[in-house]
Amino acid sequence: MRRLNRGDVDVPACLVEFRHGEHTWDDVRAHKAEIHACLEQMQGRRCAYCEGPLDTLGQHVEHFRRKFHFPLLTFVWTNLYWSCDQKDSCGHFKDHGAGAYDVNDLIDPCSDDPDHFFRFRSDGTISVRQGLSASDKRKADETLRVLNLHPKWGRLRNMRKAALSNYVYLVDEASGFAPAELQELFRDELNAARHLPFSTAIRHVLTAA
Repeated sequence: MRRLNRGDVDVPACLVEFRHGEHTWDDVRAHKAEIHACLEQMQGRRCAYCEGPLDTLGQHVEHFRRKFHFPLLTFVWTNLYWSCDQKDSCGHFKDHGAGAYDVNDLIDPCSDDPDHFFRFRSDGTISVRQGLSASDKRKADETLRVLNLHPKWGRLRNMRKAALSNYVYLVDEASGFAPAELQELFRDELNAARHLPFSTAIRHVLTAA
């Protein structure tokens, strides 16, 4: 999971045509390409939650706050993300597999900085950072649970580990460097990785973040 910036992204013009009570989400179908283009401008072709490749994992437009519970937000741009289409994680799992949760206990990638909460490890695992307040620790734990990001095992952990394998080799070769020195040493690798799947995990490994 990585920080996303909606401020530099065009708002899909089509959304102003729809209103709760007059339309349903199915009415948006003909305009999905426009919404996808704006989401891609913000996220690239990566899931907002797991950072996996949408071209491989499938995709759907995801409501951070569920339409069923927050119908007034159905057509609100700030409530929309691009999620992978996997049933065992991310948007689908949040809405259909996680059970009860309070959405205020979840990290919103446009409002919160996931780096504050998580440390991605070279073996594909995710750790909750030490020293968080009680409320932030609950937010980190609930985000991992509700989105089922496989912090210790599972499909996503294996995908992250595979994506990190070449970078782990680079870090091993540069053992003994301080984090700031690693960032300078791997500057070109970091720039190249910014748009890759699992870029946050790559950055954490290359910078010892």
